Amino acid sequence: MKSRVARATAVALALAASGCAITFDSSHLGVTATMAEPKEASTAGTAFRVTKHPVYLVMGLFTLSEPKLEDLLAGQLGAGASIASLKIRVRSRWSDVLVTALTLGLVAPRSVTYEGIVVGK
Repeated sequence: MKSRVARATAVALALAASGCAITFDSSHLGVTATMAEPKEASTAGTAFRVTKHPVYLVMGLFTLSEPKLEDLLAGQLGAGASIASLKIRVRSRWSDVLVTALTLGLVAPRSVTYEGIVVGK
């Protein structure tokens, strides 16, 4: 009985550690993106804030929908444009946790918020 519990615990920990991983890669944007700037530096441009809701299946092992910054900003970015002060926040809202609990981890939604400034057009 102890070995079954130990195996089940090891499998659960492995699933939890590998699930819901989101990779953020600015090389696919096609424009320059900076994520950190000094507080004193103020950048002139158009501020944006977009929240997307990716959905994962089986405690995050499979991705059903994934947020892509390049799709969100395609209409705003033009030749010579760049993104400054990019902030990405991934969190679970109370409704995300509720859906995950009600489906026993089969569906695991998250909330991803992108904030930044589009500089130049």
